[in-house]
Amino acid sequence: MAPLTPRLVVPIDVKKQPWEQKVPLHNRWHPDIPPVADVTEGELFRVEMVDWSGGRVRDDNSADDMKSMDFTIAHYLSGPLRIVDSEGVPASPGDLLAVEICNLGPLPGDEWGYTAILERENGGGFLTDHFPSARKAIWYFEGIYAYSPQIPGVRFPGLTHPGVVGTAPSVELLNIWNEREKRLAETNQETLQLCEVLHQRPLAHLPNPENCLLGKIQEGTAEWHKIANEAARTIAGRENGGNCDIKNLSRGSKVYLPVFVEGGNLSTGDMHFSQGDGEISLCGAIEMSGFLELKCEIIRGGMKEYLTPVGPTPLHVNPIFEIGSVEPRFSEWLVFEGISVDESGKQHFLDASVSYKRAVLNAIEYLSRFGYSKEQVYLLLSCCPCEGRISGIVDSPNAVTTLAIPTAIFDQDVKPKRFGGRPLPGPQLRRLPDLLSCSNDGHPPVTQGEK
Repeated sequence: MAPLTPRLVVPIDVKKQPWEQKVPLHNRWHPDIPPVADVTEGELFRVEMVDWSGGRVRDDNSADDMKSMDFTIAHYLSGPLRIVDSEGVPASPGDLLAVEICNLGPLPGDEWGYTAILERENGGGFLTDHFPSARKAIWYFEGIYAYSPQIPGVRFPGLTHPGVVGTAPSVELLNIWNEREKRLAETNQETLQLCEVLHQRPLAHLPNPENCLLGKIQEGTAEWHKIANEAARTIAGRENGGNCDIKNLSRGSKVYLPVFVEGGNLSTGDMHFSQGDGEISLCGAIEMSGFLELKCEIIRGGMKEYLTPVGPTPLHVNPIFEIGSVEPRFSEWLVFEGISVDESGKQHFLDASVSYKRAVLNAIEYLSRFGYSKEQVYLLLSCCPCEGRISGIVDSPNAVTTLAIPTAIFDQDVKPKRFGGRPLPGPQLRRLPDLLSCSNDGHPPVTQGEK
C-alpha cells in the first residue's frame, strides 16, 4: 500500500501577512500560547512557513528593507503543535520529542530567497566593524541549486534546513531565561566586548510586546498583555532548541527536543535554503518561505535518560541532533586558517571568536582578488555550504579555527598555483555595487577597513 500524503496542519498563503494566515502564527516562546493543532505520534504531517520576516524583504535590488528592519518581529513561527501518542495521551514534561525531517523545501511558486548584511545601527553582524552598511543579495532556485544576480560566477546546491525548531518552555524555564538574560543586559556593555568591537549589539533581547504575535490569543486582551510582557524572544537558541541555525539539520535528520509542557508544543520556522557555518552576516543564510514534512516520536522519560543537565536544575539541558545522510558532496576545498590575534596585532587568549573572525577575513581578502567586492564575498561566506571548525582550543595562547570553502561553487579556478606565484586570475567578474547598496544612500559599498 502506498504511503499516505502528508497531512497539512499549517498552511501558508505568501500573499497574506503573518497575522492574516488561516492558522495563526506566533513570534514568541511562552507556555500559554495555545497549540493550533494536534499531531499523532508516527503520522506524517506537513508544516508550511513564511520567511522569518513575514514577507517584509522584497525581491529587488535595494537593501533599504534590511536597513530599516524592525527585529521585534523575529521570528514568525508555525505552531505550536501538540504531540500525542496513538491513544491520545500527550507528551509530558520530562519526555523527549524525536522529530524526524522527512522532506523539506521552498514553497511552490515562491522559489527565491535573500542574504543580507545588517546596518551597524540596526544590530550589525560578525564583521560590523568592516562592513557597517546594509547590503542584500537575492538568490533564485533551480532545483537543488541557487544562483544570485548580485554575486555572479557562483552556483551551489543548498543544504536546506529550518533555522528554528523547538518546544515551548515551562513557566519555571521561562523565568530562568528572563532572569539570566536580564542580568546580562544590565551589565556594562563595554566590559563585554566581542572581538573588541561588537559591543554595540544588544547583549540580550528581553521580552518586548511590540509586534508581538501570540497565535490564537487576541491582541489587546488582558491575557495578551500578560503573555506579551513575559514571553521570550525567539532570537537566541536555548534549552528548548529554538534558533540554533544548524545547517546540517536537513532531510533525513532527527532532533531530540526536551519536553517542558504538556504536549510539547512544537514550533518551527526561519527556513534556510543554504547557510555557511556561523551565518556570519546575521541575516546570513538564504532566507526563504518553505515547508517541512515531519514525523514525531515520544520517548517517555527521555530527558533524564538521555540528556545531562549542565546547570543548577534538571531544566538546564540541550537537544541532541542526528544528522541525515543527504548532503551536497564536494571533493576539493580551499581552507583558511585563523588564530586569536586581532587586526591590530593584539593577542587574545584562546579566543575562538577572534580566531574565526581572522579566518573569515583572510578568506574575504583572498577571494576579493578574483573580481568580487568584499561585500559580495562576505555575503557568500554567510550562505554557501562552507565549513567552520575549531581546530585547536588548548594550545596557549592561540585558538586555531578554519573556514573551508568548496571550490566547485565557483565558475573559475580560485586555487593558488601549485608552485608559488600569484593565484590564478581567471575571468574577472563584474563588480555590482549598485545592486548591493541601499538605493538611497548614494554611495558604493564600503571596502574592508572603511567606516
